Amino acid sequence: MDKDLQSPASGCNRLKIDPMKTEHPSTLLSPDIVKIIRDSAFAAERLGKIHPDQLAIVYEQKWFKLLVPEVYSGLEKSLPELVRLEESISWANGSLGWVVTLCCGAGWFGGFIAAEKATEIFGSTEVCLAGSGAATGEAVITPNGYKITGKWKYASGADHATHFTANCIIKNGEEVVLNDDGSPLVLPFIFESSKVNILPAWKYTGMVATGSDAFEAQGIEVNKLNCFQINPNAAIVKNVLYQYPFLQLAEATLAANISGMAIHFMDLCSNIFAEKQEQEKLSPQQKNLITALLVNHKNKMDKARRSFYRAVDQSWLTLKSDGVADKKTIEAVSKTSRILAKTARECVDRLYPYCGLIAANTDSEINQVWRDIHTASQHSLLTFL
Repeated sequence: MDKDLQSPASGCNRLKIDPMKTEHPSTLLSPDIVKIIRDSAFAAERLGKIHPDQLAIVYEQKWFKLLVPEVYSGLEKSLPELVRLEESISWANGSLGWVVTLCCGAGWFGGFIAAEKATEIFGSTEVCLAGSGAATGEAVITPNGYKITGKWKYASGADHATHFTANCIIKNGEEVVLNDDGSPLVLPFIFESSKVNILPAWKYTGMVATGSDAFEAQGIEVNKLNCFQINPNAAIVKNVLYQYPFLQLAEATLAANISGMAIHFMDLCSNIFAEKQEQEKLSPQQKNLITALLVNHKNKMDKARRSFYRAVDQSWLTLKSDGVADKKTIEAVSKTSRILAKTARECVDRLYPYCGLIAANTDSEINQVWRDIHTASQHSLLTFL
């Protein structure tokens, strides 16, 4: 087996990947870590951001640096390791898993940022990159770099970000710079959090503790090193991780998050359904129904997870051996990511009506998970098959 498929996961139990078996997410996190994460989950919602106790774990385990190049003190995890760990963190708590995924995903940009700038950015133990992929800003070319103005929505982890990344339309004076095909040139930038204004805007049912607020820049002056390109040919760090297609990297990591939340929901269903087995008001047929329903949907999730991890693992091994992941292999990652997200949503919705009023109580753990998965699953990358 490839050594990247059996190396230890950060801050967790040792990760040994069996492509024929899907381990429960609990196998990758210590019970102590899970307890701290879950004990502070509702307090995090009241804060509207990751709780300090949770954040301490993130810094200790270097989870924001999961994809940062090793040369900049990052962990540079392989994709097979990454998605399994992110599923586990999201299983522990959806909001925390989402913030870790989005912020460590932005850390992946370290493979494309000029070494001089990257060394400066990633030196801190508490470095955290938040940002947006929407091209809702503009960068006007100046003699020394660019002047950036814009407003971006949904920057998960904004409250504790040390830096922000944002896509901007490039302009030369008043003129938009065009690509060869006539479309506007859009490039990503990175700048310090002290240079932006955070705008409270996250008012949604779930993922309450992600602090996914908006941010704006008003004429920020940056030099050319703050601009980079996300393209395998533009990678500064020439390791395989930074040759992986960005779209499929994003799809796979988000799908793993939704999967983790769904498994958490089904774990809680198991406890609720076990209690229902002791209730005299339910007939034997009704008890058999909910038991069979839970087993059936656990099996559906296992099947979707196996297909997903098989596709992710194969794409990684192909890229490592051939230097490029062929179209069919990469398309399998996209397809199985969407199927996994869809299966997770459908399994949760099928089980929800049998959980009783506790599932509708906003102070209950199962309701928090239900709110999180239904908010996270609205991400546009995984909406359609």
